[in-house]
Amino acid sequence: MEPIIEIDKATVAKDGHSILDSVSLKVFPGENIAIMGPNGAGKSSLIKLITKEYYPISSDGKMPIKIYGKSSWDIFELRDSFGIVSSELHIASSKEITGRDVVLSGFFGSIGLYYHQDITSEMREKAASVIEFLGIAHLSDKYMSKLSLGEARKFLIGRALVNDPKILLLDEPTAGLDIKAAHGFLEILRKIAASGKNIFLITHRINEIIPEIGRVVLVKDGKIFGDGKKEDMLTDKNISELYSMDLSVRESNGYYWITYK
Repeated sequence: MEPIIEIDKATVAKDGHSILDSVSLKVFPGENIAIMGPNGAGKSSLIKLITKEYYPISSDGKMPIKIYGKSSWDIFELRDSFGIVSSELHIASSKEITGRDVVLSGFFGSIGLYYHQDITSEMREKAASVIEFLGIAHLSDKYMSKLSLGEARKFLIGRALVNDPKILLLDEPTAGLDIKAAHGFLEILRKIAASGKNIFLITHRINEIIPEIGRVVLVKDGKIFGDGKKEDMLTDKNISELYSMDLSVRESNGYYWITYK
């Protein structure tokens, strides 16, 4: 089976130092994956590597990352494969834009709509269907700047889903959300996973790893610290070493939790 994403010993440098150091990773169709590690470990840089915001250093002239077997791709061509939700995107969309228009803008890769963009009836129907699926139809006419963080984040998910991507890339998706809003957001992710979309979750919070995620990649100091089945990765030893603290890991109803020893 050909991997969707294949990264082979990729190094990314910023401001004179490596933020990713010889990272190798393969993502296959049907996998739900969590990339976990402390702040500054290089987790978000992996997404930026995939979306071509960061370019890797190549020692032999070959691109060390392939998407669907191709080492050269147009990010706009990937819109049908990857839907992206991040805190950076949330900040950029916190304007006088309605939730509905944010979802529709996903068809164009913009944030909000512009006069020259031709919105078809099919696009409107698809956006309405996604909004209904997410349970936020009653909020569609509200401006993003007036919505709660949790409500606005759901419209960003809608923006990512309108193109029916195969993988939903989520970079610290519950950042800034309170306990209730974070729980509601994770329930939405479970619903999306159950619908057949694959989840690629970037997080430093172990309790964000929903039961549907079966593989966990641990990242520390710009390197892959561990990669394998969730139950094998989320152990006292691994998590204590990952965060350089003496920690205990517990599982309950498919979720994992950290306690201090």
